[in-house]
Amino acid sequence: MNRRRWLALPAVFALVVAACGGSTATTAPTTAPESQAAATEAPASASATTDPNATPIKLGFVTHVIGNPFIQQIIDGANAAAKDLNVDLQVTGPEGGDADAQLKAVQSLVAAGAQGIATSVPGESMASGLNDIIDSGVPIVQFNLLVTSVKAPYVGERSVESGRILGAKVLEKLGGESATGKVIIGNCFPGFPVLENRARGVQESLGKAAGIQILGPFDVKVAANENYAAWEALLSANPDAKALVGLCAPDIASLGKLQAANADKPFVSGGYDLTAENLAEIKAGTAYVSLGQTPFMQGYLPVKMLADKVRGLVDTDLSKGGFLDAGTEIVTADSVTEPYNLPPLTFAQLEELAASPEKTREYYQPLVDNQIANWTTLVEPIENESK
Repeated sequence: MNRRRWLALPAVFALVVAACGGSTATTAPTTAPESQAAATEAPASASATTDPNATPIKLGFVTHVIGNPFIQQIIDGANAAAKDLNVDLQVTGPEGGDADAQLKAVQSLVAAGAQGIATSVPGESMASGLNDIIDSGVPIVQFNLLVTSVKAPYVGERSVESGRILGAKVLEKLGGESATGKVIIGNCFPGFPVLENRARGVQESLGKAAGIQILGPFDVKVAANENYAAWEALLSANPDAKALVGLCAPDIASLGKLQAANADKPFVSGGYDLTAENLAEIKAGTAYVSLGQTPFMQGYLPVKMLADKVRGLVDTDLSKGGFLDAGTEIVTADSVTEPYNLPPLTFAQLEELAASPEKTREYYQPLVDNQIANWTTLVEPIENESK
């Protein structure tokens, strides 16, 4: 069955649409010659009883920003799930973190027949509208950014613990608990709970060194040009800073370029996400460490959860919420640590994955076969996300 674009949103929402292509085939069981007569007497719909994905379903996938390389990695994971699970998937979102525009996008998808919605939730203002949709019988799964008052489960990292890991890696590079000097923290979306939790974890780890002076978190914006300018201003005001730590996807790319432009002001840089741009700065030695949050998991798993629920393959009540850990990846130029006992990766192999959705899909097959296939056993209380 060919999957196709099934919705065009009004231009007034200024939404950018990324539709997934490809097709999913249903293969009939092989029949031995002596049983051919019996096979021809079987109902035409017999294959549907053996393939739970035989009938296509319509799902929406809404992100808080379109065009960001990290968010695209999440979208790639969602598209992979759509291809595997025979889902007509509509991918959309605002150009830059507008919660009201994102809610309108969700509502438009539901009005057009979406049977389930996966969405990041960048603002509390979305909660009431999303809960109305859930109450109407359309299931929702949150990913990447959450609001705990939404009656839907969340797929993402353990945000505070992730910050602790990043802070510990930076502190280790600075000399451990005997380290001294200024460390600047930047947050591209102040107020977002996941990012505030990361900041709390980073500060907790850095606080183990009495000689470290923590500055920030400062608003460093999310657009690439604004992000670089914000970091440039912070370094100019603090040329003696020993480390600069960002909490968002654009930061490592900006910090790497900033270090290259200010070789006379060496600093340790840490941040998030394993985009090709970020890996290039780590490889060049202008950035030190970046943490991934397994974007494939954040894209694929919500689609799988919704598909299972819409098709009646699980009896899990998604409206009761819960937390599913996407896992944390830890990357320096010398080491790559992946979650869930995934196969070891070299830095060069990780670069290949960042540049190829197809290779990424192949690498994460064990995740699809195990954690994702058995997702109902992995649901934790939502409180565990921020412990």
